[in-house]
Amino acid sequence: MTRAIFFGTPGFSVPCLEALTSVATVVGVVCQPDRPVGRGLTLTPPPVKARALELGIPVVQPTKLKTGAFGAWVRAQAVDVALVVAYGRILPSDVLAGPRLGCLNVHASILPKFRGAAPISRAIMAGETETGITLMQLDEGMDTGNMITSFPTTIGENETAGELADRLAQMGADAIRSCFARYIRGDFLPQKQDDSRATLAPPLRKEEGKIDFTLPAKRVHDHVRGVNPWPGAFTKLRDGEGGKTVKIHATRVSPASREGAPPGTVILADKTHVVVACGEGAVELVTVQLEGRKAVRATDWFLGRGVAENDVLG
Repeated sequence: MTRAIFFGTPGFSVPCLEALTSVATVVGVVCQPDRPVGRGLTLTPPPVKARALELGIPVVQPTKLKTGAFGAWVRAQAVDVALVVAYGRILPSDVLAGPRLGCLNVHASILPKFRGAAPISRAIMAGETETGITLMQLDEGMDTGNMITSFPTTIGENETAGELADRLAQMGADAIRSCFARYIRGDFLPQKQDDSRATLAPPLRKEEGKIDFTLPAKRVHDHVRGVNPWPGAFTKLRDGEGGKTVKIHATRVSPASREGAPPGTVILADKTHVVVACGEGAVELVTVQLEGRKAVRATDWFLGRGVAENDVLG
């Protein structure tokens, strides 16, 4: 049976690890080091490590990749291929050359669009209606290697980055189950990417969660979806809550007329809708969360007298 190493770190990678174990002998899993998590900064293993240990697979967590020692370790495993899924670091040339057939990657976009660390969020924030996963060969660039095959999917109108990530993770796992053996046999003819069509998907920054209501309603809605679950969309309520931060978990584009109201103005607040004016059009707030409180329906926020018409967000 094919011998393989798996590189991955977050929960997105876990379905592909599980799929790989069904089509290859996984002799080792490589993931990033344990990190402090939560208010107590508890040292916590990444999801891939936790799942690998449950599966009885040895785990390696190197802090440095370019010393030569890690490349030697990869060569010593005598594997046919390495599968890399959201590992989080660019592999140096000696590591890429270690497996007999190189390194295969599952990337969460249809390349060459959205190369980089945050393709799912960036696609939604850009208003894309289609994305997918690409199987590709890794090289030393940022998602610049030759493509093996791709599988497109439609992005739902209200789908969040977290929801889409769950779907794409399963699509990646299905692709491994259906294509891995064919790749090992050499059935695919790798295709060079068209670099002239490439776009980038850099990591999200925490401050990118801030909502800009001067944008058109569709852009605001896509932004809220794209930063859910991290870093999360937020704004300030200048009236009623003393300028406290309000997290916005879900929105919808509203058919309501803003009638010249300045962006950020609450133009409708009742027991059925809470609607905010944007630069063009308006968005309905669906789920909100005030500082130190649980997430609630925006209409419950109104019923609790937390927001009223003519309040201003932003």
